[in-house]
Amino acid sequence: MRELKTKKEYQAVCERIEELLSVVDNDTSVNDKDFIELDLLSDLVVDYEEANISFESPSLIDVIKLRMYELDLNQVKLSKLLGVSTSRISEYLTGKSEPPLKVARDISIKLDIDPIIVLGI
Repeated sequence: MRELKTKKEYQAVCERIEELLSVVDNDTSVNDKDFIELDLLSDLVVDYEEANISFESPSLIDVIKLRMYELDLNQVKLSKLLGVSTSRISEYLTGKSEPPLKVARDISIKLDIDPIIVLGI
């Protein structure tokens, strides 16, 4: 199969993938024609995105907020979990200050956030 060359081709393939996702699920056989088509088209999309779309790493603030949502944590619960004041958590979440290394380590471990994101590398 050839590669996607234009944004229009990319968008058309993405639309087809959306259609296939409505008929393919975890129970679909790997020999099913829709599964095979989805697999091939997904590979084309990945190749196109890697070559043409730059993805920035998410900010620590965004990742912390996401994990807070996923873990049903508010700022008070997060402050208790990390052993810092709620005002300090507020400063981290607004970007007014960055967590010191010890707190950054706790954020990485207790919220299961990749250390690379926490350290901003």
